[in-house]
Amino acid sequence: MTENRYSLAAFVNKTLDRDLQQGLFELESDRMLDINLNGEVWIKMGAMVAYTGQVKFVREGLLDQGLGNLLKKAISGEGTQLTKAMGHGSVFCADSGKKITILQLKNEAICVNGNDLLAFEMSLKPEIKMMRRISSMLAGGLFNIRLEGTGMVAITSHYDPLTLPVTPNSPVTTDPNATVMWSGNLEPELKTDIQWKTFIGRGSGESVQMLFRGNGFVVVQPYEEVYYQNIQS
Repeated sequence: MTENRYSLAAFVNKTLDRDLQQGLFELESDRMLDINLNGEVWIKMGAMVAYTGQVKFVREGLLDQGLGNLLKKAISGEGTQLTKAMGHGSVFCADSGKKITILQLKNEAICVNGNDLLAFEMSLKPEIKMMRRISSMLAGGLFNIRLEGTGMVAITSHYDPLTLPVTPNSPVTTDPNATVMWSGNLEPELKTDIQWKTFIGRGSGESVQMLFRGNGFVVVQPYEEVYYQNIQS
């Protein structure tokens, strides 16, 4: 195979950062986000891999996300940690080689699995949501972040995501470890099903599912990203 063999000059030219004229969020590749920073933006803590220009990173303060969200974090001991990137320059972000998708919200709302949120504009209002119905099985509950308003958000997934429509006559049940995002009007339920063999031996030893009812959509990935654990004695 020769497609990955280059002279040094050819390699530098092929992989060189270029201004793609795509605005604030640009995809340098399907796994690398370039944020053309001119002000402030939220990014997932640890996602920055490089930057140019005059940029400062500030971990979210106690009141940045609001007192209600702070209390939710204190109760759960979990949640997505965010960093505020401030200044002028280019900030390059990635997350474990996962595929990146940029979404433009226009006075809309989505809920994103906390582990799959990469970056979002300050114009979007974030709210941490918890599902603790099966708290004895999940470590601290199951977290997602609801984003509402107008602005861009970058999400990640392992491989290509799949969107499933949800209707009153056609509810959708998903594996929490494979669930990436869903429409902001949906309120998923957590349930157990010991007959679902996929989960046997994972997490608590029982299967955990997310049930979506109503009108909307849910996005899944072809990968189970295990982020809960057995906390039973």
